[in-house]
Amino acid sequence: MEGQNDILMIYLRVSQRMSRLFRCHLEKLRLTFPQALALNVLGEEGPLPISVLAERTGSANSTVSGIVDRLERLGLARRERSGLDRRVVYVAVTEQYQRLREQSQTDVASYFDSVLTAMGEEDRHRVADALLRLDRLLADQEAQGLPDCSSPS
Repeated sequence: MEGQNDILMIYLRVSQRMSRLFRCHLEKLRLTFPQALALNVLGEEGPLPISVLAERTGSANSTVSGIVDRLERLGLARRERSGLDRRVVYVAVTEQYQRLREQSQTDVASYFDSVLTAMGEEDRHRVADALLRLDRLLADQEAQGLPDCSSPS
C-alpha cells in the first residue's frame, strides 16, 4: 500500500503526463486546453449561456468570455441571443467545429478514452471511483475554506 506522499507523487506524475499528451494533441489542432474543454462541453450539451459554460468548465465567466472570443475568431463558436430573453447570450459550436471534430477527434473525452483503452474495464472503474472520492473530499475541503496560501507555513 502506498503512503500519502507516494500517492501525491503518483498523482503529480499522472497529471504531468496527461498534460503533455493533451498539449501535444491540441497543439496539432492549434487549440489550448481551455478552448478544447469549452468546445467539448458545447459539442456535447449544445448551446449554453456563458455562465453555464463557465460552471461546466470550472472557470470564471470573464475567463470563458475571453475563450469564446478566441473561438469566435477561429470560426469554431458563435454567440447567439436568446429568442425568449434578449439579455441572455448563448454560445454554440459552428459547422466548422463539427467538421474539425469529425476529422481530428477534438473531443477531449474521446481522446482521453483512447488513452485509457489499454486499461481493463475493472481498473477503469476503480480509478474513476477513487478520483470521484478524491474530488468530493477536495470539494468538501474547499467549501470549508481554502487554506491561506499567501504566507509560508
